[in-house]
Amino acid sequence: MDEPIPVIRDVDWGTAKLMPDVDRPRAWLLTVDGAPQSYVDLEDPAHLEFEYARRLAHVVDCAAEEGVPLDVLHLGGGGLSLPRYTAATRPGSRQDVVEADRGLLALVAEQLPLPEGSGVRVHGADAREWLENAPAASADVIVADVFGGSRVPAHLTSVEYANLAERVLRPGGIYAANLADGAPFAFLRSQVANFAAVFEEVALIAEPGVLRGRRFGNAVLIASHASIDTAGLARRTAADVFPARVESGPALARFIGGATAVRDVDAVESPEPPGGAFGIG
Repeated sequence: MDEPIPVIRDVDWGTAKLMPDVDRPRAWLLTVDGAPQSYVDLEDPAHLEFEYARRLAHVVDCAAEEGVPLDVLHLGGGGLSLPRYTAATRPGSRQDVVEADRGLLALVAEQLPLPEGSGVRVHGADAREWLENAPAASADVIVADVFGGSRVPAHLTSVEYANLAERVLRPGGIYAANLADGAPFAFLRSQVANFAAVFEEVALIAEPGVLRGRRFGNAVLIASHASIDTAGLARRTAADVFPARVESGPALARFIGGATAVRDVDAVESPEPPGGAFGIG
């Protein structure tokens, strides 16, 4: 059998590269302009290589009883790692994926096709425009993992955006977003403040070293009107290869400090990661 070879293609937001994993026969790493976007194992869709992806999966795992189908809206697609995971662990789920980079969608459809009957529908569209037009109370879970290169676009960082997400979620639904920041956390604090202004419950998952300001890294923001299963999340994240902490309640309020919600007029994209923070070849 011929060994898989890297695939390199210009897409809408840069140069995408699919690199085969020498240790897993049908697994691929997707990067755009050197920034890791997704890791996909076509033989084992429940295998999630990236820590932040596992943390997002923990949120999906805790959103309902094991195996119960969910209606999930994914903002940001990449290689469709989490939709594949959800389809495998919750058969019968209905999932919509919204990805603005149509060139990337075409590459993924060609090289990493979804299995028949996956229940995943993929749309080439802007995440915020999709939320504005989506039916109210139509999603059990919204997962946001939108990066233009290595930064979250500004129009997805405001309290108005948080209100749009709240409108689309069902009562008791849960929102989860992959974000990235470093000390002094001006961006991350503002994002938590945005969702705390809209939802009754908020929580944050991150490695202790990131939360202590020792390095730039990912953090998963969670918001809901229902009680968040922080105990279940804490058990799962503590068992990961790189254990994380779940912050909520008074501890998270202390983290937010004096940060306030950010309106559209003042919204900015997430900070540029320091050199080498996430880059690969």
